Amino acid sequence: MEGSVEMFGDINLTLGMLNKEDVISKEDVYSHLTSVIQNTDILDDAIVQRLIYYTSKDMRDENIPQELRMLAGEVFVSLAAHDFNSVMYEVQSHFRILELPNEFVVLALAELATSYVSQSIPFMMMTLLTMQTMLRLAEDDKMRQTFCIALEKFSKAIYKYVNHWRDFPYPKLDANRLSDKIFMLFRYIMEKWAPTAPPKNNVSKEQQRVNSDVRWLPLHTLALVKAHGPTVSLLLHREDFCEFSLNQVPWLLSQYGNKEIDFHITQSVKQILTAAVLYDVDLPRALKKSIFINLLHQICRGPESPLESEIEVTSCFLILAHSNPAELVEFFDEQIRSNNEVVRMKILTLLRSAVNAEEPKLRNHIISIEKIVKAVMSDLNPKVRIVTLLLIQTMCEKSYIEAREGWPLIDYVFTQFAASSRKLEKPVKTNSPEDEMGEKSVQDTSLEVLKTLDPLVIGMPQVLWPRILVFVIPEEYTGTLDYLLNIIRILIMAEERKKNNVTESTALVVSPGAVKLPSPQQLLARLLVISILASLGKLCGASAIGLLKILPEMIHPKLVDLWKTRIPELLQSMEGKSASLVLWETMLLQLLKESLWKISDVVWTIQLSREFNQQMNSYSNASIEKKFLWKALGTTLSSCQDLDFVSSQLKEYLIAPSQLGDQRQGTASILGCCAENHLDTVLKVLKAFQDEEKFFMNRCKSIFSGKKSLTKTDVIVIYGAVALHAPKRQLLTRLHQDIMTQILCLYGQCSQVLGMSVMNKDMDLQMSFTRSITEIGIAVQDAEDQSFQFSYKEMLISQMLDFIRDEPLDSLASPVRWKALIAIRYLSKLKPQLPLNEHLNILEENIRRLLPLPPLEKLMSQGETNNDKEHIRFLHERSMDALSRLLRTMMWDDSNAENCQEMFNLLRMWLVSPKEWERERAFQITAKILTSDIEAPKNFKIGSLLGLLAPHCCDTLPAIRRAAASSTIALFCMKGIHLELERLQNLQEGIECDDVQVQIKISSKIAKIVCKFIPTDEIQMFLEETLDGLESLNPMCMKACGIWMIAALKEHGASLEHQLLEILSTVYHHMPVLRQKEESFQFMLEAISQIASFHMNPVVVSLLQKPLPFDRDTKILWKALAENPASSGKLIRVLIDKLETRLEDDIAGIEAISVACAMYEVVSIGVPVTTLYPELFTLLLKLVSCTLGQKMPTSALSNRRRVMQQGERQQDPDPCRLSTATLKCLQAQAMREGLAKESDEGENLWALLSNPDTHHIGVCALARSMAVWQHSIILDIMELLLPSLTSSSETYRITGTAFFSELMKEPVLWKHGNLRDVLILMDQSAWDSNATLRQMAIRGLGNTASGAPHKVKKHKQIVLESVIRGLYHLARTDVVCESLKALKKILELLTDRDVSFYFKEIVLQTRTFFEDEQDDVRLTAIVLFENLASLTGRQWKSFFAEEIKKSMISFLLHLWDPNPKIGIACRDVLIICFPFLGLQELYGVLDHLLDQDLPRARDFYRQFCMKLAKKNQEILWILHTHSFTFFTSSWEMIRSAAVKLTDSIVVNLTSQYMELLDREQLTTRLQALLLDPCISVQRAAEAALQTLLRRCKETSILL
Repeated sequence: MEGSVEMFGDINLTLGMLNKEDVISKEDVYSHLTSVIQNTDILDDAIVQRLIYYTSKDMRDENIPQELRMLAGEVFVSLAAHDFNSVMYEVQSHFRILELPNEFVVLALAELATSYVSQSIPFMMMTLLTMQTMLRLAEDDKMRQTFCIALEKFSKAIYKYVNHWRDFPYPKLDANRLSDKIFMLFRYIMEKWAPTAPPKNNVSKEQQRVNSDVRWLPLHTLALVKAHGPTVSLLLHREDFCEFSLNQVPWLLSQYGNKEIDFHITQSVKQILTAAVLYDVDLPRALKKSIFINLLHQICRGPESPLESEIEVTSCFLILAHSNPAELVEFFDEQIRSNNEVVRMKILTLLRSAVNAEEPKLRNHIISIEKIVKAVMSDLNPKVRIVTLLLIQTMCEKSYIEAREGWPLIDYVFTQFAASSRKLEKPVKTNSPEDEMGEKSVQDTSLEVLKTLDPLVIGMPQVLWPRILVFVIPEEYTGTLDYLLNIIRILIMAEERKKNNVTESTALVVSPGAVKLPSPQQLLARLLVISILASLGKLCGASAIGLLKILPEMIHPKLVDLWKTRIPELLQSMEGKSASLVLWETMLLQLLKESLWKISDVVWTIQLSREFNQQMNSYSNASIEKKFLWKALGTTLSSCQDLDFVSSQLKEYLIAPSQLGDQRQGTASILGCCAENHLDTVLKVLKAFQDEEKFFMNRCKSIFSGKKSLTKTDVIVIYGAVALHAPKRQLLTRLHQDIMTQILCLYGQCSQVLGMSVMNKDMDLQMSFTRSITEIGIAVQDAEDQSFQFSYKEMLISQMLDFIRDEPLDSLASPVRWKALIAIRYLSKLKPQLPLNEHLNILEENIRRLLPLPPLEKLMSQGETNNDKEHIRFLHERSMDALSRLLRTMMWDDSNAENCQEMFNLLRMWLVSPKEWERERAFQITAKILTSDIEAPKNFKIGSLLGLLAPHCCDTLPAIRRAAASSTIALFCMKGIHLELERLQNLQEGIECDDVQVQIKISSKIAKIVCKFIPTDEIQMFLEETLDGLESLNPMCMKACGIWMIAALKEHGASLEHQLLEILSTVYHHMPVLRQKEESFQFMLEAISQIASFHMNPVVVSLLQKPLPFDRDTKILWKALAENPASSGKLIRVLIDKLETRLEDDIAGIEAISVACAMYEVVSIGVPVTTLYPELFTLLLKLVSCTLGQKMPTSALSNRRRVMQQGERQQDPDPCRLSTATLKCLQAQAMREGLAKESDEGENLWALLSNPDTHHIGVCALARSMAVWQHSIILDIMELLLPSLTSSSETYRITGTAFFSELMKEPVLWKHGNLRDVLILMDQSAWDSNATLRQMAIRGLGNTASGAPHKVKKHKQIVLESVIRGLYHLARTDVVCESLKALKKILELLTDRDVSFYFKEIVLQTRTFFEDEQDDVRLTAIVLFENLASLTGRQWKSFFAEEIKKSMISFLLHLWDPNPKIGIACRDVLIICFPFLGLQELYGVLDHLLDQDLPRARDFYRQFCMKLAKKNQEILWILHTHSFTFFTSSWEMIRSAAVKLTDSIVVNLTSQYMELLDREQLTTRLQALLLDPCISVQRAAEAALQTLLRRCKETSILL
C-alpha cells in the first residue's frame, strides 16, 4: 500500500511537470511515464484522465517537435490498457466527419486498432465511415501516408476478426460491412493516389536499375505498398471482391525496382499468397507467372540482394510449392535451361528449400525435379555444381530419389569429387585462386553429401546396390572411401538383418544394367590394401576390414567360416586404439596367407596377384598402401604353387622394376615376402639375374631401351629382405654361401674404382649395405639357434664402426650413424660372443661419435628449408634412440653385474658434462636403458648410479629432469623393489615446472619415497656419488645432491654402524673442496650431523683423533654437530663422558685436551648447558688444574701448515690455555643462561687461572662468580668437586680447596650443602706442607666465619690453632696475610674468654707484621690489632697496654703510609688504643686526621707530642727509643715521618729525658739521613738536627 501511494505521488509530481513548456523535461517525463504505465497494473482514474488530457494535447500540438508528439502518442495509446473507452472517446472527439484530423489522431486510432483489436472492432464501423469522408480532403503527401498506414492497421485488425471471431468476447458482428468500407477506402486510394509505374519495355535493365535508385518516390507509396498486402488479403475472403483485389496485384508487382520498397512488396505478396491459400483462391495463370518471374528476379539481382529479401522470396515460393507445385516445377524447368549461373543457382536453392519443406504435393513431381537436376549436370561452374550437390543431398535425405532415374544423381556426386580432385592435383596455370577454392568447395561438398547419405532411406537401396561397388576400385574415388565403404557396409548389414523376413528385404540384388561390377579378386585386393590404413586410425581402413568381414561370399564361398573367425579377432585387437603398423600389417598378411591356403586355387591366386599388379598405380610410391601392396603381392606369390609363374613374375620385376614405382623397395618387398615359401626359387632368380647383368650388352640394352634397371646396391638390399623373410632353418644353411658371400661381393664391387678397392663415401651404398646386414642380423637372431656361429660378425661390426667414424662431428645430415647403430645392435646379439673389452670399445666409440654433437638447434640451423630442419631433428631423435637401444642390449644381455657397471660407466662423464645438450642426451639415453621392464643381473649395485642420477631431477632442462626422475625410479624397479609408482608418476609430471622451488620440493618428496629402499650395503657408494656431485654439479643439482644425501641418511642412518668409519673418511676427504662452496659445505655438515644423530660416539671418536690444534674444518664439524638441536645434547653428553674417562686419574693427557677443544667449539655456538653445566664446569676446572704448566706433546701437533689470518700471531699450543679457553666459553654461556655472573676480576680471571703462580687466585675469583642462588647447580658442582680435596694431584687439591674456600662464606650453601666434611678437610689442609694449599685452606676457615658462624664457635679451638699456625709461615707472607684475615673474621665471632688462651700469641704474632713490606699484610695486621683490643680481658689488659706502647710508633708513622687505607687503619687503631694508656685527651689531635685536607706530618707530630709530653713523658720516651729503626725504612714517607716525629719528641722531652738521650747516636743517624735520596727526608733530618742542637743548648747539654 505504501508503495502504491509513493508511486501515485511520483506520477502526480510528473504530471505537474507536463504543465511546463520545457520540451527537454517533457521528453524525460514521457519516457518515465511509458515505463511506469507498462509496469503498473492499476492506475487511479483521476491520474488516467489527467494523463489522457495532457498526452492528447501534446500529441496534437503542432508547435512542439515531432519526436515529442510521438512520445506523447505512445503514452496516450498505452493508457488504453487502463481505460480504453476514455482513450477512444478522446481520440474520436478529434476525429470528425468532413474535417481533416491531426495526423497523430489518425495514427493513434490505427495503433489502437492493432494493439487492442477486441476493444476496437465495435468502434471500427464509425471510424471507417468518418475516415471515408476525409480522404478527398487529404491533398498533401504526409496526410495521405497517414491514411495509408491507418488502412493497413485497420485491415489487419478486421482480418484477424474475420478469421478468429470466435475468440472475441461479444456476439459476431457483420464483418462484410467492415470489409465493404475497407473496399471503398482501398478503391478510392488505388484510383486517386496510387502512382502509375514507369514503362519498362523500352528501357534497358541497367538503365532501369539506375532509374530505380534515383527516381523520386511519393511518401505515401511505401505506406500504400505496406497496406496493399493486408487489404487485399482481407478482401479475398469475399468472392465479389476477389477479381478487383487480384487486379491490384500487378500494380504491386510493378513497384519492384526500388530498394527502399522491394522488401515490403515481397512481404505484401507473401500475405496475398497466404490469404489465397487460406481462402482457396485460384490465382490466374498469368498472374502466377508474373509473380514467379518477379520473385525470381528479386533473388537473381546479384550479390547486393539483401538476405531478408531472399528469405521472404523463399517463403513465397514455398507457399507456391504448396499451392501450385506443378506450375512451379514447370516454371523452374523452363528457367533452369537458361545459361545464367545465378538463375540456376537460385532455382536449385529454391528447389532444395521446397524439398526440405517436405510438401506432400511436391513429392508427386520427383521425376520432374530429377529432370531439372539432370539439366544442370553438365554445367562446369563450381558454384552451380555445389548447389546441385546440396540439392541432391537434400533429395537423398527426403527420399526424393526415384529408383529407376536416381542413379545418375548418385553417380554425379562421385563424378564431381573425381573431377575436382583431378583439377586440384594437376592445376592449370590459368586457374585463379578463386577457381581453386571453388574446386576445393566442390570436393568438400561431395564428401559431405556422401557423409550424410543414408543408404536405408526408402528407395535408396534399390538405387545404390550393387552399382555402388563400381566406385570401390578406381583410383580417382579413393578419397571417398571413408564414406563409400560405410554406405556399402550399412547396405549389406541391413540386408543380413532382414534375410529371415522376405517381406522386409531391401532387394539388394538388382541388375546393375550397363554398370560393370568389380571381380572378387579386385575387391579383395582393393579392400585388403585399404585395410592397412586402420593402423593409422583412418576411417576408410576400419571400414574396409569391416566390409571384408561381411563380404566373404562375394569374394569366395570358402572364406565364410575362416573370415567369420579371423576378422573379428583382427577387429578386436583394434578396439579403442590404433594397432601398430607393423603388427597390423603382419596380421593382414597372415589373413591373406590363410585365405589363399583355404581357397587353394592356383588360377584364383594367379588372378589375385595380377589384380595387385594392376592396382599398383592407384597409390603413391611413398604411401603405406603401396608398401603394403608390395608385401601382399609377394605373399600372394609365396602362396602360389605354380613355380614357373612365380619365377617369371619375379624375373619380370627384376628386369623391369620401374613398374613397381620405388624399384628398390618394391622389388625387395616382393622378393622378400615370396621367399617365405620359395627361398630356393628366389635365390635362383637372383643369381640368374646377377649373371645376366654381368654382361655388358644386357646392361646397354636396358639403358638404350629407356628402362631403369636394378643396381648392385639394389640387389644388396634385396638379399637382406630375402634373408629377413626366409624360413629360418633354411636360411642358416644357406646364409654364408648364398647370401653373405653375394652381399660382400656386391659391396666390394661397388667400392672399387678401376679394379682397386677404395674407401667408398657413397651414402646410398652404405645405407643399403647397413640395412641388409641389419636384416640378416634380425633373421639369424629370430632363428634362435644357439649353436650357429656367424663368422662375419666381428668384421661387419668393424665395418659399421668405420661408417660411424667417417661421419662428421659437427653436423647430422645423413642417417648412416643411426642405421649403423641398429646393425651393430643386432650383430652384437649373435654368436660368437665378444669379450668385455670389445663391448666397451664399441660402446665408447659410438658414444664419442654422437653425444659431442652440437646442440640440436645448431644442427637444425644447418638445414636450408623447414623440411631439412625437420629431417635433422628426425635423424637426431632416431640416432639417440639407436644408441640407447645398443647400450641397453649390450648391457643387459651380459649377466655379469660388474660388466654391466663397467658399460654404464662409459656414460658417467657425459651425465655430468658442463654442456647442457650433452647432459640432456646422456640422460635421455640413460632413461631408455633403465626401464622398468628390465631385470638387473644378480648383485647389480644401484647405489652409485642412484647418487649419480637422482640429483639431476633439478637440472636446468625439463628433459633432463624428466629423464633423471624416470631413471631413478627404474633403478628400483630393475631390482624388483616395489615403489609407490602412481604417486611417483604424479610427481614426475610436476618436475617439468620451471619454478626451481617447485623442483626442489618435488625432488625432496621423491627422495623421501625412494631412499628408504636403497640397499643398506650400497649407502656408502650412494654417498660418495652425492658428495662428488656437491663438488662438481651446477647449483640446483648440487642442492638436490644435498637433499638426497640427507634423505638417505635419515632413512638408513641407524644401520650404518659397520660402514661408519669409511663414510666419515669419505666425508672428511671432500671437505677441503666443499669448503669453497658454501651451500655444498652446509649439506655436508648436515650429513655429519645426521650420522651423528644415530652414531654420536663413533663420530666424536673420529673427530677427536684429529691433531691439535684443530684445523678450521674440524672446528666447523664440531660446530655443525652442536648446531643440530636433535643431537647437541647427546654430543655434549658424549664429550663429558670422554673427558671424565680421561681424567679419572687426575692426570690430563692429550685426549682430554682434544675433548676440551671440542667442547670449546660446541659451547661457543651457544648450545644450552643448563642441565649439564655442573659436570661440564667441574670437569673443565679439573682439566685446567691438571694441565697447569704442561706442554703439548709433539706427537699431538698437526703437521699441516696452518694459514694465519691477518694480525694473528703463531702461538705454541698450551694445554692449560686451551682448557681455560673452553672453561671461559662455558662460563660465558652460563652467564647468558643465568647460571653465573661476571667475575670481579673481569678478563684477568682467565690469565690468573692459567698461570701456575696465580691459579688459586683465579679459582677463587671463579668461585665468587658462581650464581649461588642457583642452589641445585651449585650443590651439584660442590658434590662433583668434593673429591678434589682428597685428590692425589696436589694441583687439583689446591684448585678444589681454593674453590671451596670461597664457597665457605655462603650461608645458603651451608644450609643446603654438606660443608662439614669440607671444613674438616680444610682444617687438615691448613697444616699441609704446600703453602698455597695452606693459604686456601686458611681462607676457607676464615670464610666459614661468614658462612657458618656457629661452626666456628663450635670448633673454635681447632680453627684457631690452624689459623694461628699460619702466622708462623714467615716464608710466605700470603699465608700470613690469609691467616691474619681469617683471624680477623673469626675473632669477630668470639669473646675474650674464647680467645683468652690464644690472646697473647695472637697479639705478639700480629705485631710482627706491622712493618711488613706487603700492604695487605700490614693493613690486615693493624686492623686485627684493632679488633684484639675488644677481646682484651682483665687478664691481658696490662699486657695489651704494654704492647700498645711498643706498637704506637708504628701506628703514628704509618698514618702517612703510602697506602691510604693503612693510614686510616692506624688512626682507627690509635683511637681504640688510647684508652688503654689513658690518653683520651689526645682524641682532639686525631680529629684533625678526619679533615678533608690532612695536616702536615710535622705539625701533627708536634701537637701530638706536645700533648703527650704533658700527659705521659714515658710514652714519649718509648716512642723515641723505637723511632731509630724507622730511619732505615724502605718507604721514604715513613723515613720522613720518623725524622719529623723524632724532631717533635726532642722538642717536647723534659730535661730529665734529654739527659738520657743518646745524642751522639741520634746525631749520627740524622746526619746519615742528610744523604737520603729523598729531599723531604733530607730536609726533615736537617730540621731535626737543628732542633736537637737548639734543645741541647737550651738544656746546656753538649753534643
